Amino acid sequence: MRDRFLTGLIGYPIAHSAAPAMHEQAAAALGARCHYQLIEVKGAGRDDLRAMLGGIRRLGFAGVNVTFPYKEAVVELLDDLAPDARAIGAVNTIVVDGARLVGHNTDATGFARAIEPLLALAPRGPIALIGAGGVGKAIAFALAGLGVTELRIFDADAAKAAQLAAQLADHAVRAASVAAVVDGAAGLVNATPVGMLPSRDTPVPDALLRPSMWVADVVYTPLWTPLLTAAKAKGANVLTGRDLAINASVDAFKLFTGLTPPHGAMANAFDAVMAARYSASA
Repeated sequence: MRDRFLTGLIGYPIAHSAAPAMHEQAAAALGARCHYQLIEVKGAGRDDLRAMLGGIRRLGFAGVNVTFPYKEAVVELLDDLAPDARAIGAVNTIVVDGARLVGHNTDATGFARAIEPLLALAPRGPIALIGAGGVGKAIAFALAGLGVTELRIFDADAAKAAQLAAQLADHAVRAASVAAVVDGAAGLVNATPVGMLPSRDTPVPDALLRPSMWVADVVYTPLWTPLLTAAKAKGANVLTGRDLAINASVDAFKLFTGLTPPHGAMANAFDAVMAARYSASA
């Protein structure tokens, strides 16, 4: 059985990523070795991405993850897509299968497991989704799969929000503004990079947050984004990006290696990276 793996991450900015620690320590816990390479490229166009994927195919990678801003751009450059990735139209995990590159989406599976306990306890009602990009698409499909039938979607690019709402047919509608998407919502998900360091902005003005709603953020650098800090201060239930990051990495590791990683090892690695980053910046 193979016990050495080369994997990595394509995106920008990714120097802050906890993924190398999670994947490498999960492999070590299984008695295997993994090197997880950060492939940080700013402003990559179609030809740049094609060249990078060609290198992934030839250099012995088991696969790579893909993050902002390339989750949608890589789709048409792959040889095949898993059914979930095809439906969503975004990929965050690429598996090298012989000479073929196959796209998957573990954002959707990871978010579904992270949010399910919160959904089970929360009052029913519309859910607001801000961001219709790669991770926003995955989250929208995850919520629909969990039975959410009232999903409101806002994106600064109105066409992207409308397209995602159309993909989900009767499950979703496009909202015209942040105020409209949040008004009366039982829950709110930020699926944009707003609030990710060095940004200290928030996608939702504090005045629109209410104690009766829950608020989730996909950003995990910092773990407590301005949005989550404000929501917690209002008395809302909150979900940081921690569980999504860990769950999505667990699913990606399994796709890359065929091995089931210990969730605890990945969680401990993630927490150690966060603790070191916090102590370094304190």
